[in-house]
Amino acid sequence: MMNRRFTGLTDPGLLRSVNQDNYYIDPEGRFFVVADGMGGHAGGQEASLIATQRIKEHLEQYWESEASSHDILEEAILKANEGILEDQQNHPERGEMGTTAVVVLFRGEQPLRAHVGDSRLYRIRDGKLEQITEDHTWVARALKMGDIDPEQAKTHPGRHVLFQCLGRKDTQKPEIGTLEIQPGDRLLLCSDGLTEEVADPAIQEIFDHSESCDDIAKNLVEAAKDGGGSDNITVVVVVEE
Repeated sequence: MMNRRFTGLTDPGLLRSVNQDNYYIDPEGRFFVVADGMGGHAGGQEASLIATQRIKEHLEQYWESEASSHDILEEAILKANEGILEDQQNHPERGEMGTTAVVVLFRGEQPLRAHVGDSRLYRIRDGKLEQITEDHTWVARALKMGDIDPEQAKTHPGRHVLFQCLGRKDTQKPEIGTLEIQPGDRLLLCSDGLTEEVADPAIQEIFDHSESCDDIAKNLVEAAKDGGGSDNITVVVVVEE
């Protein structure tokens, strides 16, 4: 069994008075969650908190069950969506709130990853950074279809418009896939407050020149703030040994 080191860090950034991001790290390193809320001060903060808590509670409750990891993970995210919808009903002032979510699950032989929205999962292997998830944004979809080019995508006014998030009645089942992992791999789960300010090559460089998980996390957050810090910034770093 591989040893696993991990850490997480969240920061409101330089322009936001409230941090609407949340993350959760299982103390045993079994699963990791990052959620980026939206929909106003209380709304976004509440949505991301509900999501991380519901996912945590469901995974813990059914960890020893006979159900497959895929089904447990899918149900956990759907429960998070239900929790946000319930809160919207009880608090109409938060009716527009929603959140992204990205999850990595180590259970059984095959690790899994799931996401809704544009919070990302990266894997760094042999000095190469690879984005594992695909953003659920209209711009990412247009880029994939060839309707716009990468340069246009960087500055497109609709680059943050999501076609999938938690907190909507029409939210579809989350995108779940296997995650190939081997000793030496490093994972990064992050909100778009990082990726909006720090390009992939700079993220790679920080991983290459930081000694520990804590150093990586701190240096990533500082780089996002140096880049403008226009949004909340959340990073979770996982190192397989």
